[in-house]
Amino acid sequence: MKRNIQDQALSSRRITRRALVMGGMQLGFGALLLGRMRHLQVDQADEFLLLAEENRIKVRLIAPARGLVYDRNGVVLAGNEQIYRVSMIREDADDVDAVIAHLRGLVKLDEETLQRALREMDRRPHQSVTLADRLSWEDLSVIAVNVPALPGITPEVGLSRVYPLGHDYAHVIGYVGRVSERDIAEAEDPDPLLQTPQFQIGKIGAEKQLEGALRGKAGARRVEQNAAGRIMRELGRTEGRSGQDVQLTIDAGLQNFIQARLGQESAAAVVMDVRNGDVLAAVSAPSYDPNLFVSGISVPDYAGLRDNDHRPLHNKIVQGLYPPGSTFKMVTLMAGLEAGEIGGGDRFYCGGYTKVANRRFHCWKRGGHGWVDIAKSLRESCDVFYYELAQRTGIDRIAAMARKLGLGTAFDLEMTSVSEGLVPDRAWKRERRGEEWVIGDSLNASIGQGFVLASPLQLAVMTGRIASGLEVNPRLVRSVDGVARPSGVQGPLDIPRSHLDGARNGMYQVINAVGGTGSRSKFDMAGMKWAGKSGTSQVRNITAAERARGVVRNEDLPWGRRDHALFVGYAPYDAPKYSVAVVVEHGGGGSSVAGPIARDAIMYALNGGLPPLGAYPAAEREKADEVLSSLRLNPTVVRGRVKSEV
Repeated sequence: MKRNIQDQALSSRRITRRALVMGGMQLGFGALLLGRMRHLQVDQADEFLLLAEENRIKVRLIAPARGLVYDRNGVVLAGNEQIYRVSMIREDADDVDAVIAHLRGLVKLDEETLQRALREMDRRPHQSVTLADRLSWEDLSVIAVNVPALPGITPEVGLSRVYPLGHDYAHVIGYVGRVSERDIAEAEDPDPLLQTPQFQIGKIGAEKQLEGALRGKAGARRVEQNAAGRIMRELGRTEGRSGQDVQLTIDAGLQNFIQARLGQESAAAVVMDVRNGDVLAAVSAPSYDPNLFVSGISVPDYAGLRDNDHRPLHNKIVQGLYPPGSTFKMVTLMAGLEAGEIGGGDRFYCGGYTKVANRRFHCWKRGGHGWVDIAKSLRESCDVFYYELAQRTGIDRIAAMARKLGLGTAFDLEMTSVSEGLVPDRAWKRERRGEEWVIGDSLNASIGQGFVLASPLQLAVMTGRIASGLEVNPRLVRSVDGVARPSGVQGPLDIPRSHLDGARNGMYQVINAVGGTGSRSKFDMAGMKWAGKSGTSQVRNITAAERARGVVRNEDLPWGRRDHALFVGYAPYDAPKYSVAVVVEHGGGGSSVAGPIARDAIMYALNGGLPPLGAYPAAEREKADEVLSSLRLNPTVVRGRVKSEV
């Protein structure tokens, strides 16, 4: 049936409308595509160019040179040395196993280091990881020539820490080591440098405490790489900022001399300038080579240090806490003077012991010292004198004087784990022990036994304050980046000079008077004399039965049960410059073992070099010559000759 003209016209109009709708939709879609293309190609051109560049161009951080550490005379104590290494980024390598196999064919790789690197790459596939360290120049050259065939591999020239004087500064400067996951986790705002392969940060000592100054700021280099991840060329470089140089107050010559003088004793010694607090020497013995830790110490080497009963890893300078023994008697004396419990002419009688609550507290001299005044109490180190004085003065006054002289204080020094020691009083025992203080506690504390503990650094400060009459604090850093650090002197001590003079006179007689316990350590160098005090602290209880049959001599006991030997002093006596403290663990007698070491150390400081034999008493010169001549000293830092004209 034929469609009429009206139907045909209606159908035509419908087709036209559909065509227009379809055409409009097509035009709209086309316009949308054109708009999107314009947006991508014009509006976002820079962004996509950047993404393309990021695939082609990589930015690599450049580790800055670590700041150097010098002694007070400009001797380098911690420096940097150039090393060669090869690193790898896992995600830039096509086949890690194939690349490493190729690398093995070029140079010898340490298996332990390689396995550690592979584990690290599994954790950090997008970061550079060192495969081999401290390569020779020849090995680095071979790798560099073959780099186009080693995707992801980068040969590098870097810097590593080195300690030229080795053992002398292990406990002062410490050492650096590779950044660990723990280091990153502990950092409040992790520096991107910590992700740099083989980057080193301070682990202990001044290296750690001064990390912010020594580290510096990173640089960067832009490199072009192809689709396979091979670096084609360097496009640009921005140099970083080296770390700041640090100058310590330490004298390298004096430090080396004392280190050698202590030898393999388990001991510590500190020499301090009493005029400004400069620590001229701080030695803990035996020591170790910090260079072993820089690239990672081996298991056997670490086990040897860890299992040594003389504890070479322990910093006895500030961590070692010891009963100060008779070196504490100056504290008790000045507390008694301040309390008005004793005057210049007062005397106490020593019959060999004091009896308190049916218990005898013995003097070291079994028969007693007879009548004892202030000077004799120090000169002959009478214990009974201080037992009596402690009962009159009381522990709280003694503790207050000890703190005034620097004991019980954790000094703000650029070392790790600085101990505050222990100055006990009534409140301390009640709080920490849940017990009340008793008279026997005071008697023990009065002679530096019982609960009292002090470090060699604190003993040197105590002695320096007595000598100078100043509130002097120890200072280890002289300057940072050329900017001087403040002096350690805070002002005069709140102690009358007459009280200080009482202690000073007694200390002078310890060394220079007949019957002084330190008389074997006297010297006379260009008219300069010194003052000191010996100390012997017990590490075991002596029973009544042993005392009745005779106390066993230290040399007849196992090393670990012998008394600690201590000696403190200052010089010159009439114009103090330096204080010294020496502690020899299980050394026996303070006057016989620690005293001669302290004497030689302070003589070196006064002389500016090895002490002249003519300064020793005539009877001691041959022995002194033998001791000094046997020392293994570093000729680059130790000044002067062992022998001199007599």
